[in-house]
Amino acid sequence: MPAGAGFADWTLRRRSLRLARAGSQSRRRDYCVLSVSWWTPLSPPFYLMVPGPNLLPNLKRIRALVCLAACLAGGVALDAAHGQRPQPRSHLNSGFMSPDIGPWVARFERPGREIYDRRHEIVAATGVEAGMVVADIGAGTGLFTRLFAARVGASGTVYAVDISPAFVENIRRTSRAEGQHNVQGIVNSPSEVSLPPRSIDIAFVCDTYHHFEYPAAMMRSIRAALKPGASVVVVDFRKIPGFSTPWVMGHVRADESAVVREIEAVGFRLVEDRDFLRRNYFLRFVPVEDSNAH
Repeated sequence: MPAGAGFADWTLRRRSLRLARAGSQSRRRDYCVLSVSWWTPLSPPFYLMVPGPNLLPNLKRIRALVCLAACLAGGVALDAAHGQRPQPRSHLNSGFMSPDIGPWVARFERPGREIYDRRHEIVAATGVEAGMVVADIGAGTGLFTRLFAARVGASGTVYAVDISPAFVENIRRTSRAEGQHNVQGIVNSPSEVSLPPRSIDIAFVCDTYHHFEYPAAMMRSIRAALKPGASVVVVDFRKIPGFSTPWVMGHVRADESAVVREIEAVGFRLVEDRDFLRRNYFLRFVPVEDSNAH
């Protein structure tokens, strides 16, 4: 199966269809209907009807047909620029394009949300200092952008990076209103951060990695933007059955171990795993020198 072709969902149902032939009475025949939904939202579901109420005797035939369909759909599923399939939850980012920022501020910047309640501890744990250049990737409403801007001071810079023009414009406006002239807004694409090469000391990715549609491409783009000696901090939800909320289990694509594997696969090494948050994890990665990951 080509890289980039995958299945998001398999659904098997029994269907009884009434068949009619010219000059004869109609008769009913049982079928098994296999519905396959692709990872990429650009590809329509694939349906396969197999005669008979029992799927197992036809399993080899089904596998062959489905693999053939996967190969044909692979060209649609592949991202031409990066040879990587988009994640199956890309539609989650569409809501962030709304120009109405108020509901997002109320949702993201509220007591009871661990990231908000522990925001000062999180910023301190990043090690951001005066004069640094920080990229707040997936900046959202600008909660951490403002905190980093105060910490780096006039001699530093904070890039507020987000795919939502409405979010970025809001951060620009509020930063100017608060006199934080060291903030620069950047509207990026789903596959790159749009930062200059070797320009940042720390990339901060908070509750955003699980929204990356092209995680490998994004992490490579971040890697290219890091100065020598720079690092990437990833804060995201713990996805643990029986511990995490049903919302997290359904919303978040990968658990912590999978995130570590994905990031290390594109030229990073995990150097810090701080356990001071309950619902979220805090990881720090550094680029592997002369990495051949691509």
